[in-house]
Amino acid sequence: MLTKGEIVADIKIVVIYPRPTDIDEFEKRYKEEHVPMAAEKLAGSTKFVATRFVDGPQGPPQFHRMAEIYFHSLAALKACADSQGGKETVAHAVAISTGGPPIMMIAEEDSSPFQDRG
Repeated sequence: MLTKGEIVADIKIVVIYPRPTDIDEFEKRYKEEHVPMAAEKLAGSTKFVATRFVDGPQGPPQFHRMAEIYFHSLAALKACADSQGGKETVAHAVAISTGGPPIMMIAEEDSSPFQDRG
């Protein structure tokens, strides 16, 4: 359990998908093919977070989805990326991204709990 002021750093791959040419087809392939593939083949990953962007005050967003895949260490992330399963999963992400190639970044996330607001 985190205490006030304690900071925890996580390493992750962030994948941002541009708005697809056919949102329904992308969603079908993403949910039925890509997410199960990632769960099976991304060895060493510890958590998966999927975000879907929705229309806002400025209209439709430029990007459609963001996926965050967490690892215990940069070494574990690199080993996964270099593995056959990692390469297959990245190739599939590119193949289903009909709005252009996805943006892929490695990020370090620092998080800590907020002060008690009650």
